[in-house]
Amino acid sequence: MAATMLLCGCQTGHHAKADKKTAALNVCIEASSGPEGTSQTVSVLRADPVAVTIDPNPVLTEAGIIAARIIESPGGFAIEVKFDESSTWTLEQFTAANPGRHLVIEGQWGDKPANSRWLAAPLITHRIDNGVLSFTPDASRDEADQLVLGLNNVAKKIQKGLLK
Repeated sequence: MAATMLLCGCQTGHHAKADKKTAALNVCIEASSGPEGTSQTVSVLRADPVAVTIDPNPVLTEAGIIAARIIESPGGFAIEVKFDESSTWTLEQFTAANPGRHLVIEGQWGDKPANSRWLAAPLITHRIDNGVLSFTPDASRDEADQLVLGLNNVAKKIQKGLLK
């Protein structure tokens, strides 16, 4: 019986620790170079970096996420993020108004600032009206798992009214 309690205690402790992990997501829109301070150039992709000029004010953040998940894709995986009603409307408006530009996605996970970087810059090819944004991140599977876990924890806290 003591062994059973010890095993249960370890699982509960691990689960509790996983519930505390958080993450952040910023989705910015590609922009033209403007007056100083109105745009920022960021580097996306580590293996073959691409410089993208963005409006530094995110159009979407983790505050509007309902759920995130890893989806399998040919040759790897992608991250799929489902947004709430307000963020769905924002995503639809920005993708409808900016075809041919990029959404530039920054993620932050874990306890160290080094675990924050620009993960993807998918091209806007159509209006996204269902509130679901999918992208292939420049991240390992472990990093993506940590990001998704943290985003889902933040979403649960927001839905419970613990974060504003």
